[in-house]
Amino acid sequence: HFPRPSSDHPSAPAMYARSLFRSLTAVGPARSLHAGTPQRAKVLVALYDGGQHGRTNPSILGCVENELGLRKFLQSRGHSLVVTKDKDGPNSVFEREITDADVVISQPFWPAYITADRIAKAPKLRLCITAGVGSDHVDLDAACKRGITVAEVTGCNVVSVAEHVVMQILALVRNFIPAYKQVVSGDWNIADIANEAHDLEGKAVGTIGAGRIGYRVLQRLKPFDVSLHYTDYFRLSPQQEQELGLTYHPTPESLAAACDVVTVNCPLHKETENLFNKNLLSKMKRGSYLVNTARGKIIDRDALVEAVKSGHIQGYAGDVWFPQPAPPTHPWRTMPRHAMTPHYSGTTLEAQARYAAGVKDILACFFDKKPFQSDYLIAHEGKVVSQSYKPGNTTGGSYGGTKANDFVKPQGN
Repeated sequence: HFPRPSSDHPSAPAMYARSLFRSLTAVGPARSLHAGTPQRAKVLVALYDGGQHGRTNPSILGCVENELGLRKFLQSRGHSLVVTKDKDGPNSVFEREITDADVVISQPFWPAYITADRIAKAPKLRLCITAGVGSDHVDLDAACKRGITVAEVTGCNVVSVAEHVVMQILALVRNFIPAYKQVVSGDWNIADIANEAHDLEGKAVGTIGAGRIGYRVLQRLKPFDVSLHYTDYFRLSPQQEQELGLTYHPTPESLAAACDVVTVNCPLHKETENLFNKNLLSKMKRGSYLVNTARGKIIDRDALVEAVKSGHIQGYAGDVWFPQPAPPTHPWRTMPRHAMTPHYSGTTLEAQARYAAGVKDILACFFDKKPFQSDYLIAHEGKVVSQSYKPGNTTGGSYGGTKANDFVKPQGN
């Protein structure tokens, strides 16, 4: 279910890299560039609104005010840059500007969905870059048919997301959110909190996917004296399993039935879309917890609400939704016993510095007709080249190009 390239193996030197420089200089095969690299390119970027913080803090590189630090870089090379927060729907700025764009850049936290409709409207488009990790907002089938390269800044967020996972596991198991709300509201009812508060120690915790992020989650959980489990397309080495005391499961169903806490750390593609459906949720232990910082579409939205309301799932946490931003009517906002946040686990200030530098590296390779870092490539030369992904399209129901009938579009730009 969760394939990834061999270079994703946590034992590889680049997988332990804490700086972008080490990631960029990792040894690996390079791939040639698309032959149609333009001399004067238009780069279209969709970023979130930084507001006052964006205007006063230049380290928030992922907002429209700071433009990933790209303007001087591109203008010095004779290229043009269009940056917008208005990304959703047929009348958006993004929809209008993509028609003559050579490169589009989006991010997981504020994704511009690159649907087949939008690709058809962009005859010059040659490169889609994700400023971060996770390119499921791009219709990979449509991109491959057009020979469009899809790339992301692999490894830029691994520490940031792994820390977020541990934080949210603790928030659920220790019943932190209701306790915090008591303080804010002026209450003091210890029994109400303690009634559903537990130690993490001694619990069985499992990860769906043990790649760059999933493996780091396991490493960070070991000191809690928990029983660690994992499932992945590629089994870890016997040495790694022994070092962390890991139990391997051949299927998600086996892991779900054995664990008190399950964390999802695999990519979204056609094989993982709605992986946690009603059937798989029913196989989890009654009273267990589920944490998802991967992608919202890996979880069946309505089946999860039903499982939480029934008490079968004691609590759910994560920071990923579908579509994004989550509309005000999204049922996860109001379901009981959740610890959801907006999608920010992979966009700490440190992570932003890494993915902004990675975007520049990808662009420089594209314009200079140099090989891309192979780990960055998702689709290239008409095929999906990353084993982390499968051919297909997971943008259905998004705000991009076509109306998302099941959702209400958020107000504003």
